Amino acid sequence: MDKLRAIQLFVRLADLGSFTRVAEQINVSKSMISKEIGRLEEDLGARLLHRSTRSVQLTHVGEGYLQRAREILEKIDDADSFVNDLQHNPRGKLKINAPMALGITELSKMFADFMRAYPDIALDIHLGDEDVDLVEQGFDLGFRASSRPFDSSYVGRPLTEFSYHVCASPGYLQSHTPIFLPRDLQSHNCFVYSYFKGKNVWPIEDGVVIDGALRVNSVLFMMEAIKADLGLGFLPDFVCRSALDSGELVEVLADAKKPRLTLYALYPARHFVPAKIVQCIEFLERWFDQAR
Repeated sequence: MDKLRAIQLFVRLADLGSFTRVAEQINVSKSMISKEIGRLEEDLGARLLHRSTRSVQLTHVGEGYLQRAREILEKIDDADSFVNDLQHNPRGKLKINAPMALGITELSKMFADFMRAYPDIALDIHLGDEDVDLVEQGFDLGFRASSRPFDSSYVGRPLTEFSYHVCASPGYLQSHTPIFLPRDLQSHNCFVYSYFKGKNVWPIEDGVVIDGALRVNSVLFMMEAIKADLGLGFLPDFVCRSALDSGELVEVLADAKKPRLTLYALYPARHFVPAKIVQCIEFLERWFDQAR
């Protein structure tokens, strides 16, 4: 027996007072309705209705059950309305983890626009480049930029791509030997980003082993050292784009083959993904698509 359906039929029958009218209204047979009500009474172990050829009347038990049945159905309608409202007007807190440099550059602009579009969603954003377990630390959404496919227990939605650039300052290049080929980098002070998966091998052409006087876990810190004429760095364009445009930095080996960096939105695999996460990711996709 579908008890919820039986309760709905019982309430409708109490309102209309006739098996015939209920049958006409929902386009089923009177016998089917009678069987459903009978199963409900059998399940409850009590008679809810007095039946006659012309009408039905509630028993004393039926009157009490009707009042409580209405409350149940109202609560179900309220729960359905709550979910439907959230699907169309999401609200609540969204806890997000994102890489430091990406958060300060590209994502800060995007999330400013998101906050204007969805004022009822409160953002709790944590910036950092170390690997974190999103589920263990309670994050709803995470962002990862990678040039390689990664094994993940999360659902990953690609949002956009960035390019890499080998960068140096004009002053550094003037005072050091020219760089024509990737292997020429081996005689230069090449900085290492601590969280770079390739470690001290830059993925230029077939790969080149580099070494330098700086190892740091922040590409923004690294870029300042490059601007100070101290060495070279392998930087994504969301970090160095402005400095390249202004001439503070110069790109080296611009025509050499380099990987693309894909930005992914990651969230725990769930059967029902909360509306606020869906809305955020769809907003991101539109935002980056328009920014291209």
